[in-house]
Amino acid sequence: METKNMMKYVSILSVFAVVGMFAYLVHASKLFSYLTEDPKVCINCHTMNTQYATWQHSSHRERATCVECHLPQESLFNKLLAKSRDGFKHSYAMTFRTYEGQEISASESAQERIQANCIACHREIVSQIMANAKLYEVKDDSGQIDRKCWSCHRFVPHGRARGLNATPDNLGVKEI
Repeated sequence: METKNMMKYVSILSVFAVVGMFAYLVHASKLFSYLTEDPKVCINCHTMNTQYATWQHSSHRERATCVECHLPQESLFNKLLAKSRDGFKHSYAMTFRTYEGQEISASESAQERIQANCIACHREIVSQIMANAKLYEVKDDSGQIDRKCWSCHRFVPHGRARGLNATPDNLGVKEI
């Protein structure tokens, strides 16, 4: 009988320990902040300090958040799917230090999303560029029409500083 009671207490204690660890993990990771569109979420860990700090000083700060540029806008499901997939990749890379060098770069799917969002926000000028390009099409077309927006606008909105250690400990990051 005494062993049975002891097992009961150990089981209850184990359940409380697991629930407590889960609650701590939710709190420490600021889990619920990832459900928002607040740009400060991008600096919950120190990975995106440079990108956040440079965005704050860009022309896009008043017009577009991280989510509006980097996540799909057509459906909530696609947005949450991309956000969770990218978040997992970021947390894995930071936990296991798999970032190559000191620079973060967008994956192919992220580049497609960013390009689509650039075009969606700047659709008037893009349509004018496309119309002009058709007027002046050259036979030996070099594929310039297929370039990504940032091939010309490289430093919009994140500036020149790109390394993970360019703004250590949130230096340069201000509350907005």
